[in-house]
Amino acid sequence: MTVEEIKTALLALPKEEKKTFILETLPDLANEVIKEPGFMMQLFPVLLGILKGSGMELQQLLQLATMMSDQQKQE
Repeated sequence: MTVEEIKTALLALPKEEKKTFILETLPDLANEVIKEPGFMMQLFPVLLGILKGSGMELQQLLQLATMMSDQQKQE
């Protein structure tokens, strides 16, 4: 399959299946490519665009990340 074919198939999924796909595959996809130099600089604007589109401010995300980190430390 080409990237375009995969993209078309994914965009055709119902909303709940898209959520499941993202949650189940993003960690695996990221683990492999995150190690490439410069990839985070390509990914960061995409993530910021997603964040902006959600209506959440970067400061709110940082607060949420801090809270989640604190919870993980306590476990």
